[in-house]
Amino acid sequence: MNRLFIVILLMLIAKVEAQSSVLTLADSLYSIGNYSKAINEYSKVGGHSAALQIARSYNAVGNYEKAITQYKYVVGEDVENQLAQFELGKLLLKVNRFEEAKSVFTNLSNLNTTNPEFQFYLGEVNRHLEVTDVSIKQYKKAIKLDSTHLRSLFQLAKHYTIKQERDNALKYILQGLRYYENDVSLINLHALVLFNDYQYEKAIPWFEKVLELGEDKDYVYEKLAFSYNRNWEFNKAKKAYHILIKRDDTNSQTYFDLASVYQKESKLDSAKIYINKAMEVQKPIFANGYNRLAEIAREQKDIKSAFELYEKAHQEDRANVRIYYNLVTTYDQFGADLQKKLAYYQIFLKRYPNEHPYYYEMVRKRISELKSEIHFTKD
Repeated sequence: MNRLFIVILLMLIAKVEAQSSVLTLADSLYSIGNYSKAINEYSKVGGHSAALQIARSYNAVGNYEKAITQYKYVVGEDVENQLAQFELGKLLLKVNRFEEAKSVFTNLSNLNTTNPEFQFYLGEVNRHLEVTDVSIKQYKKAIKLDSTHLRSLFQLAKHYTIKQERDNALKYILQGLRYYENDVSLINLHALVLFNDYQYEKAIPWFEKVLELGEDKDYVYEKLAFSYNRNWEFNKAKKAYHILIKRDDTNSQTYFDLASVYQKESKLDSAKIYINKAMEVQKPIFANGYNRLAEIAREQKDIKSAFELYEKAHQEDRANVRIYYNLVTTYDQFGADLQKKLAYYQIFLKRYPNEHPYYYEMVRKRISELKSEIHFTKD
């Protein structure tokens, strides 16, 4: 009897040692990324822990369907296993199975009401489901649980930046920057909020810091250059635009923007060079180019040339009321034919009857004046 007991005990010990050896091997294989072999070894061990490691291994190799099946098995066996549920929820979110992910994170939020991560991910699921109001509430719950929760702060700041709710956006941006002063995403949002609020001078150092932190994107240079231009820092603006041209010399808008810097400096010949370049690299935008060249001709007091350029711009874009208004008023400046001036203004009212009140009132007033002039000229 005692001998039988000892034999059974030894057999059990040998089995445990064998399983332990297999588990050690499986863990070793998993740790060095040999996931397929690790799965085979974990399968020999059995149990919840090994099943969870199998799920993780499938996830690591990108076999998401098998990973999800395995995670669901683990959760089914242990409904309060928060770690398995958390990993399952994140994987479901990753593969866009949002309703299933929502169910998992809702359950986790109920199991553990003090974990901000669960609230954040529930917010992420609702954001992808386009239930924006609910997602915002979840992010705010995460912040309430942890005032330093960076991803929730960013999502709230981003939401209010897009909505152009400046004060709300700044509230979460500044709260985040108190804890993460070099977080490039928050710094970028800070710059954008100021830029959208027309505070170009204040936006400049934030855009500069975005570049310093390695976020070397075209849109940063575009907004920084625009801000420099509006802040009368012309050399810096030109340098930023030239960087953009070096990266893409086919973007006509960059040439137009660079021309505006030279125009603001009253370097009109240089401005014309870049406007012509913009028209050269992107033919469909002739209307804008001719319009800009006409503006420069007006500044140079070459009114007849301005009129001819406005005519060309109008031919390219007949729907643009401002171009036609400039064409009419330019002819009014240099033309001698009162009847032709009157005709231009009358055509304006006929073609653009419901445009800006300023145009309507100015044109109506000028028509009345011209009719009087014509009447007295006949007399």
